[in-house]
Amino acid sequence: MTFTEPAATPLALLLLGRGTDPDSERGVDCPGELPAASDPTLVERARAAREALGARAFLLGHHYQRDEVIQFADVTGDSFKLAKDAAARPEAEYIVFCGVHFMAESADILTGRQQQVILPDLAAGCSMADMASYQQVVEAWEVLSAAGIADVTVPITYMNSSAAIKGFAGEHGGAVCTSSNAERALRWAFDSATGGEKVLFLPDQHLGRNTAVLQLGIPLEECVVFNPHKPEGGLTVRQLRDAKMILWAGHCSVHGRFTADNVADVRRRIPDVNILVHPECRHDVVLAADQVGSTEYIIRVLEAAPAGSSWAVGTELNLVRRLAARHPDKRVVFLEKTVCYCSTMNRIDLPHLVHSLESLARGGVVNRITVEPRVAENARLALDRMLALP
Repeated sequence: MTFTEPAATPLALLLLGRGTDPDSERGVDCPGELPAASDPTLVERARAAREALGARAFLLGHHYQRDEVIQFADVTGDSFKLAKDAAARPEAEYIVFCGVHFMAESADILTGRQQQVILPDLAAGCSMADMASYQQVVEAWEVLSAAGIADVTVPITYMNSSAAIKGFAGEHGGAVCTSSNAERALRWAFDSATGGEKVLFLPDQHLGRNTAVLQLGIPLEECVVFNPHKPEGGLTVRQLRDAKMILWAGHCSVHGRFTADNVADVRRRIPDVNILVHPECRHDVVLAADQVGSTEYIIRVLEAAPAGSSWAVGTELNLVRRLAARHPDKRVVFLEKTVCYCSTMNRIDLPHLVHSLESLARGGVVNRITVEPRVAENARLALDRMLALP
């Protein structure tokens, strides 16, 4: 297994559609076709509204979005890349973020005051981000203070968190990280100049554990899980004091579905298959994989893979299907046999996108995302610390 990076609940368990034969010569074994838009004029309406807006609007499409939405994106990428892309377009009056709520918040923090960030569907949230509320984290910090360790604990929050949690990290000397720079963020946190002996890692326990154990060599027994739904986080004072990594009891509803049994099953079915998974997967899945990395890393690996090679990919299904179609000379299959879309990402569809674009073209702003100034200031501190990582 190689873990390296350069220095929501699923919609349904559906029967597999076309391309589902595991013994097919070239595997586009990626189940699930999203239904076509019910209104055949939606595509033309989106194009017309997009053309009317011109350079006034900048459309961002996360890798996990539907193809029907991605086709209108000016740029695609992961959450932080897209937020940076938005910040690099100060001439764009409107930033239409086809992703989820925490991503739009980050874009609002990083863009100028003259810009307005639009989320086509306000219901597009993130189950992982919702697993850590600001009040819960404040109460957890009080537990760490009572245990006498808050002063030597640095909060590191994954990009997949609310602006309020990013703000908490910034206010308490911490930083934001992505799945591609989590190792650097943790090394920074543990640096003597930072004063960190421990890290409170929010909100994804799996990314925190995988990075700490496999990249920093921290013993697994020194990683404990803080459960905000249990008194004192379900931990004793001794456990807190002995731990180096205090992991929040959060996870990705998509990546958390993959199991070591999925890995064993696909190895039985496909000779010489390469298992490539995201570090939000469970620890036993990461241990059983051949390569582990962020969404951007997964894309780069498949682009560089030799023709004729076989890959089972453990990440969101929209992206896996897109990669399979992009690389017909390789066998690219989904690690699990059942449909595993990110249900909140899939809330951004053509009807919502068309409504947003047409409203903007008429001069009306809908579903604007704004972050309260004090929260934004502290969150920007945490983001800037990440940007300054060596």
